[in-house]
Amino acid sequence: MQNTLYFGDNLDVLRRYVADESVDLVYLDPPFNSDQNYNVLFAEQDGTRSAAQIHAFEDSWQWDESAARAYQEVVECGDKTADALIAFRTILHDSDMLAYLSMMAPRLKELHRVLKPTGSIYLHCDPTASHYLKLLMDSIFSPANFRNEVVWRRTRGHNDKSLIKYGCNHDLLLYYGKGNKWTFNKQFHTRSVDAPKTHDTYLHTDGNLYRKGDCRAPGNRGPLYEWNGVTRHWRFSEETAKDLEAKGLIVFSKNGMPRVLRPLDITKGNPLQDTWVDIDPPNSGSGELLGYQTQKPEALLERIITTSTNEGDVVLDPFCGCGTTISAAQRLRRNWIGIDITALATSLIKNRLLTAFGDSVKQSYEVVGEPKCLADAKALAEQDKYQFQWWALGLVNARPVEEKKGADKGIDGRILFHDEPTGGKTKQIILSVKGGHLQAGYIRDLRGVIEREKAAIGVLIAIEQPTGPMKKEAASAGFYKSPYNGQDYPRLQILTVEDLLAGKGIDAPIVKDTRVQTIKRAPKAKGRASHTQKDFLGE
Repeated sequence: MQNTLYFGDNLDVLRRYVADESVDLVYLDPPFNSDQNYNVLFAEQDGTRSAAQIHAFEDSWQWDESAARAYQEVVECGDKTADALIAFRTILHDSDMLAYLSMMAPRLKELHRVLKPTGSIYLHCDPTASHYLKLLMDSIFSPANFRNEVVWRRTRGHNDKSLIKYGCNHDLLLYYGKGNKWTFNKQFHTRSVDAPKTHDTYLHTDGNLYRKGDCRAPGNRGPLYEWNGVTRHWRFSEETAKDLEAKGLIVFSKNGMPRVLRPLDITKGNPLQDTWVDIDPPNSGSGELLGYQTQKPEALLERIITTSTNEGDVVLDPFCGCGTTISAAQRLRRNWIGIDITALATSLIKNRLLTAFGDSVKQSYEVVGEPKCLADAKALAEQDKYQFQWWALGLVNARPVEEKKGADKGIDGRILFHDEPTGGKTKQIILSVKGGHLQAGYIRDLRGVIEREKAAIGVLIAIEQPTGPMKKEAASAGFYKSPYNGQDYPRLQILTVEDLLAGKGIDAPIVKDTRVQTIKRAPKAKGRASHTQKDFLGE
């Protein structure tokens, strides 16, 4: 199977591209604004409200015409999921919370369709909506296929003096299967170095270490008889008890109480339970932070993937964000499918894979939905100018500039670089992206911006070809001389989409200077990450 990264709406991608029962594991972390005022989430909204422009890192569920259509589509199916949404509307009315559930319902139904009968799904959420989502999952996957509600402590406690309730520091993972058989590779906590010294361990004459276990039946439900002078309800029949004694697997305490010996692996701690407090969120010390607000730690996804899949299985993340699931799956030799609606996310993921696994990773996956030609780029620019900007900036590994009220205009992206000895100044390349008709004034405006920002270089990315006067205006801006190599670089450059698709890049020291970190670099993959191309292709 070819690993695939899809740029587009996940519902559309699932319906068009992902086959029935082709996926072993689904992990999804759908956006939801739990920091929003709680009452606002449940306030009734005008169903005719137009959908807002979807931006990266922003939650996009609101009761509008699109959400109303999604609700109607599910309800008209007349199944248990329809019953659940009708009940939700009775309770929640036409609120943003209902919009969230209405938009999630068809996606969860598609994820149920693509899961193999032995597949598993983990829905990442928080207490704001987890109780509603569990009912929705029950209606689709069946209550009988509920496995666990896993609590992940996503942050340690904060000493917030203004807090007037218990601090919220955990997320939830709703873990379901599709059928009555599933992959579950038992995981263990790391065993303490002092563990063999505890009173429950026993060094046998056979040289092996055992743990002493209770022989008493819980709740007095076992057979009643006398054993070594003690009359109790026991876990074993008298026949089994005698057999265990004969095999040397029973020891007795000072008061005569029998204890059964169970083999103990000193390299393993206790089996993993449903409360996870040993995985911290990405932080500056971990080296994982990529500047993506909702980023999850790779260790979290490693645990889920290792537990619920085997090598060669298929992992799907329909809200893949900055690609933590994809990176973990790649390193653990799983096949993967990632879907995200923003070009910014797909750019981050491609960069993450490249920096973590090297150039050979490019041959291990394909990207579907991104523009492949000028006509595709024009269509994207007409459909959504922000997505076009993010896609174009991604072609040159530039960081998009967040638009804030009162911020300087004329800057769509930046590239930061160093071309001086250690301790030298951080230089920048300013980028402006134009998806419509190219005007001569854009060149003059960009020149003014790079002078105002004291930028080394300015780059205009355009769909249309520049005219002769535009090229002359750009040339009049002069050159930037790099102390890194003494070379001159045009201070104002124009790159067309056709140039970028043909492989042409910015003429700057950044091309040759690997010290540059425009988009935060993912750490190099460790351990099994050093795969050959053959490994990546799963051959």
